[in-house]
Amino acid sequence: MKLFRRRTKKEKLQKEYESKLAEAYKMSSINRAKADQLTFEAEQLAKQIESEN
Repeated sequence: MKLFRRRTKKEKLQKEYESKLAEAYKMSSINRAKADQLTFEAEQLAKQIESEN
């Protein structure tokens, strides 16, 4: 019944982290400054995920 299960805060942060990294990878060939910003934001999310443990 995963369909109806709510996501925890940690799961939401993990999903957002993965999407930021994927977007940063796509932007790395187009706009390096934007890619660096997205990578920084992803690292901030990683720190939040670690503090959730």
